[in-house]
Amino acid sequence: MKNPLLKSSSILKSDSILLVAAVIWGFGFVAQKEGMNHVGPYTFNALRFAMGAIVVLLVALIKDRKKLSKITKKDLSKGLLAGLILFLASTFQQVGLIYTTAGSGGFISGIYVVIVPALGFLMWKQKIGKLSILGVILAIVGLYFLSINSEIQIKHGDLLILVSAFLWAYYVLLIGRFAPKMSAFVLAMIQFSFCSFFSFIMVFLRETLFITSIVSSSYSLLYSGILSVGIAFTLQTVGQKKSPPTHAAIIMSFEALFAVIGGWLILSEPITVRILIGCTFMLCGMFLSQSRK
Repeated sequence: MKNPLLKSSSILKSDSILLVAAVIWGFGFVAQKEGMNHVGPYTFNALRFAMGAIVVLLVALIKDRKKLSKITKKDLSKGLLAGLILFLASTFQQVGLIYTTAGSGGFISGIYVVIVPALGFLMWKQKIGKLSILGVILAIVGLYFLSINSEIQIKHGDLLILVSAFLWAYYVLLIGRFAPKMSAFVLAMIQFSFCSFFSFIMVFLRETLFITSIVSSSYSLLYSGILSVGIAFTLQTVGQKKSPPTHAAIIMSFEALFAVIGGWLILSEPITVRILIGCTFMLCGMFLSQSRK
């Protein structure tokens, strides 16, 4: 019989890991927006996920070399699917950030927490409670205050990031299924590599690489590549091995809060009463959406 104290300690450790990831991601929205002052969204994603893959590879060579040398076709197929969804989600998010603030982008991306239980119900018949439905309603009200102006028009950037939120929700569900069955480092490295590969294809189709532009955005790229991708996404994969899906989704939703704080502190983005109302509704919705009642 397993010791419940050891189980609780393991869950607490996993939850703490996910909280660190949420802080990194929250401030990462600032780096993502700042970096695109010099390079295009596809170039930014291609480079940051390439750096993330290299970071994970180096860590895996130290921590998990045996599993790294025994990658199977099944591992590659799982990593390919995760990498494709990651590419689509990060692309919609990155392009959307061109047309909206880091704070709004962070909060709208965070609505994936509301979408997760709904997708879980539709795809795998996971139960969804009445409070979860209320959470969805509150999140939609919050989205209205954050994204829609007095002329009842949703901002283009916010709409793109809303699409990315659905993709992030599916991505979280995928990682929740894949992570317990394979090495976290192997899964992270494969999906980052594929995501970078798909992004580089878009670079060659839609953008032009300039070394001077890359150098100008080097600080943002380093933060996004090493911390947001290499470290935070790997922390998510590790944390989701032991943390229950409810804990994981709620804790990771705090990236939205840190995105607003980062946008205010670093980019001087205003925090209006309307934004505060929207954030409050969305936070309440995020928490309620994870209820099983």
